[in-house]
Amino acid sequence: RFGADAVTINPYMGRDSVEPYLAYPDKGVILLCRTSNPGGSDLQFLEIGNSGGEKLFERVARLVATEWNTTGQCALVVGATFPAEIARVRQLTGDLPLLVPGIGAQGGDIEATVKAGRTADGTGLMINSSRAILYAGKGEDFAAAARRVALETRDAINRYR
Repeated sequence: RFGADAVTINPYMGRDSVEPYLAYPDKGVILLCRTSNPGGSDLQFLEIGNSGGEKLFERVARLVATEWNTTGQCALVVGATFPAEIARVRQLTGDLPLLVPGIGAQGGDIEATVKAGRTADGTGLMINSSRAILYAGKGEDFAAAARRVALETRDAINRYR
């Protein structure tokens, strides 16, 4: 209906709630894993069952990478505000793409994010910065200010790739 190329979905209701989206192998499915908001720790960082200390976000990362990504269409959301968790997700998922919000207004560090999440060839990250770019200027120069911040962000990302 909307002609979208990808959707971001919540996997916390299990595979049966994800499968309708996986039925379109030519479309991307981006699953929440370790979100950038502080409240994400309320659930995502909990140790689960008799898992030997495995966190819920780690289980999501492992399931998506090993069982749900059968057509190579999946990616994970992992927030820039938690670079150690980005590194852990990268360790668990290999070259699976990561959508990384939290750069800019939420305080995520570009260098730490890129170093924690890049693949061996320096790719694998879709880094998102919204508010820092959208609200870079307040007056008539808002478009020029947004452009300047967007270019600075892009250049910083490329510097650490």
